[in-house]
Formats: sequence, structure tokens, C-alpha cells
Amino acid sequence: MDLGIAGRTALVCAASKGLGRGCAQALAAEGVDLVIVARTADTLQATAQAIRASTGVSVSAIACDITTEAGRAAALAACPQPDILVNNAGGPPPGDFRDFTHEDWIRALEANMLTPIELIKATIDGMIARGFGRIVNITSSSVKAPIDVLGLSNGARAGLTGFVAGVARKVAQHNVTINNLLPGQFATDRLLHTLDAQAAAQGIDPVAFRRQREKAVPAGRFGDSAEFGAACAFLCSAHASYITGQNLLIDGGAYPGTF
Repeated sequence: MDLGIAGRTALVCAASKGLGRGCAQALAAEGVDLVIVARTADTLQATAQAIRASTGVSVSAIACDITTEAGRAAALAACPQPDILVNNAGGPPPGDFRDFTHEDWIRALEANMLTPIELIKATIDGMIARGFGRIVNITSSSVKAPIDVLGLSNGARAGLTGFVAGVARKVAQHNVTINNLLPGQFATDRLLHTLDAQAAAQGIDPVAFRRQREKAVPAGRFGDSAEFGAACAFLCSAHASYITGQNLLIDGGAYPGTF
């Protein structure tokens, strides 16, 4: 299927690896020119070069911390008028809510709620003026089924979800959509390192521990960043103009509810 977005421009955050890279790669495969951002310059440049080589699209790499005002300014200077915006940032650390400080909450809100809102605010009027815009926020399955040790993430991402629910309905008439992608367990570096650490703490073989966790997913495996990217690319496509304000759960069937 031709997604109808060749020649568009996308700003993709936290795109050097993992789910962000999967989204960038999928968009590039559809002929979308990219501005990708991440904090680690070497990894980001390597990703940019790999995407250029495999797709032939224009890829600009901006090394910055998108959760800061300076980082957002650098990203928007390189891509002031994107047709597509993919918001993404690493989640805050787990812990007992009793131990979270005010500063912990501010950092979580900056990264996982306020930064996406600031980027939406900076880019959405241009999308409205051009009559096309696609915004996808990478959040978490914990928005649908909160995880007790992820209180910072639960709160910050739920706040973004509520904000999007209102704004998405105000801009839909302009062919501008805003949706959220909610990943479950994907085989990213972060998940695998976390599982290895848990296995080590319990004195369990890490390979066996990973397999045990995979078996707990109805699909029998962890997700792959390429399939996550494909879902993102579809939401950004010309064919998805009637999908907005939605929370698409991608978790291999782990969430057990009907709704």
C-alpha cells in the first residue's frame, strides 16, 4: 500500500534507536524526509547514515535533549514546519511513589507530558495552514493498565493523553490528526537491560528469564521495533485521516480487557 506521504517531512524524537528509530525507518521507507533527534551524537549519526543508505531520503540529525527548552529550539530550528511529528522520550525510572520527590515529578512531566505539548504547540498551526498534519505520541501501555512501580510514567503520560483527547477534536477538520501509540513489551535495549538486571538480582539465567517473560505475552514474544514503526507510519498516512484522538495499544494481547 502506498501511504501517500512521499515528499513529506517528519520530525522524529528519540530516534537513534528502539521504537523511535523504528518509526523513523518506516517513514523513510515511504519517502518521508526526516529530521531525527536524540541525545547521543555518535549513535544518532550512525542511524541517520543507515536510513539514508537504505532509503535515499534526506535525513538531518540533531543531537540534543528534546526535554529541554534549548533542545526543542535546536530541533525546531532544523525542522520548523514538519508535516509529521513523532513525540518520544525515555520513560522515568520506577520506584515507590513515597520516594518520589517534587523534582522527580517535574522531570517526568517535562519529558513525558510538557515536551510533547510544547512541540505540538509549535508545529500544529503550520499543519492546519497547509491542510495536512499527523502527530503521533509514543506513550505506554501503562496508560491503559497502570503499573504500580511506574507512578511517574502513569501520571505524566496520562496527563498527555487527556490533553490530546481535547485538542485532537479541535483540529481534525483541518486534516490534522493526533494519536497515541501505547507499546507493551518490545525488544528494545532498555527492556532487555532491565530484564537482565532483574535476572541477575534473582540469580536466574538471563536467557531463561527473558523467555519466561516472552511466554507471558499472548503473542509468545516481545514486539519488534519495525512492526511498531509500521503502525506509526500508517497513522501518519493519507489513509488515516479519519483516525484521531485514539490510543492504539500494541502489546501482543497482554492487556486482558475488552475496552
